[in-house]
Amino acid sequence: MLLKQIEYYLAVVETGSFSEAAEKCFISQSAVSQQIKALERELGVTLLKRHNRSFSMTPAGELFYRKCTVLKNDLDSIIRDTMRIGKGSAMTLSIGYLRCYGGYEFQNAVAAFSEQHPDADIKVITGDHEELYEALRDGKLDIVLNDQRRAFSQDYINNDLIDCKCYIEVSSRHPLSRLPSVDIEDLKNTPCILVTGKEQQKNEETFYRDILGFRGGFIHADNLQEARLLVISQKAVLPVEYYGDITFIDSSISLVPLFKNSTQMTRRYCAFWRRDNRNPCIDEFYRQLKKQF
Repeated sequence: MLLKQIEYYLAVVETGSFSEAAEKCFISQSAVSQQIKALERELGVTLLKRHNRSFSMTPAGELFYRKCTVLKNDLDSIIRDTMRIGKGSAMTLSIGYLRCYGGYEFQNAVAAFSEQHPDADIKVITGDHEELYEALRDGKLDIVLNDQRRAFSQDYINNDLIDCKCYIEVSSRHPLSRLPSVDIEDLKNTPCILVTGKEQQKNEETFYRDILGFRGGFIHADNLQEARLLVISQKAVLPVEYYGDITFIDSSISLVPLFKNSTQMTRRYCAFWRRDNRNPCIDEFYRQLKKQF
């Protein structure tokens, strides 16, 4: 029995689809199907009951899924601990934060942590919401600063940091800059800038359109600097979040409160990490991050 076969089986069950499992595992759908059948032959039992365009787990398949989920979790933990020891660093920490996040709290927390632990091996990456979630789930990151878009899972420690008020950054020459506030319905003909990587553009568009309510189309930017140049050129508006006293000052850009149904919109930022991650650096970094907020 190959570990890859177990990985494919878990992917099929978790996605509920052979095709989605194939995309997740970066192989063809036929290869996934063949490997699942080979696994069943080796075990001598049927794990999945095939229907027309769907499937269901047999009782044996349900048991195998539960046990293999635990097995993969333990294996991932062993791999992480082995890599941590093998690097020869007394302390290692992999941190992720949102690509569109523009506050100074995160970098101040990294600086404070580094000052207290100058010998620590710290890796920092930026990504979109789903990229950070997947990296955390797969054990590639220890802790992430992310926005909340799904219900909290018991598999993770989920700590609220702040509910930020939403605004739009708009060119000071744009008519919208003269308004005391803007309702999201007022932007139905105005493009919205999304700071996102190419792989996550569709996911981000879906969230901003279907969940938040932006209807004016989208323009993508790789980073905040590029996004603000688009704002200055009056190409579109940039949704942002701030809390407390706003220190953002740029004479070419105006900051206008963003409302929906007569209430200023908010966005919740949280710190997330896997409950089974025993890296002692996580709690220390979280305390630094919480202090900054």
